[in-house]
Amino acid sequence: MTENSLVEEKCVACRGDAPRVSPQEKEELIKQIPQWRIVEKEGVEMLERKYDFPDFASALIFADKVGRLAEQEKHHPSLLVEWGKVTVWWWTHKIKGLHRNDFIMAAKTDSLYTPILKDYVES
Repeated sequence: MTENSLVEEKCVACRGDAPRVSPQEKEELIKQIPQWRIVEKEGVEMLERKYDFPDFASALIFADKVGRLAEQEKHHPSLLVEWGKVTVWWWTHKIKGLHRNDFIMAAKTDSLYTPILKDYVES
């Protein structure tokens, strides 16, 4: 599997009885999104990453792009927008843990990061 293969995948509809990723799958998938980390909040495993920006406006633009992506894929993160940074958490609410969809969305979120910063700085 190539590093960009997750970006090319689509999220699949997830039901409450969908399986969480296995420890082995988790180990392989996290290698494809090395700047993300697996955290646990209130007993739920999530993917987390902080993105840095030069100001609040560019952080807000990025958060909006992530929101549009989430709507398109019908899979939604938690976002914390602050001056100069956005923190993103992906997990699957229905299964209270990590599904392949979360790794797909983390990779897609990464793909939004460099272009938005570059576009903002040049405008």
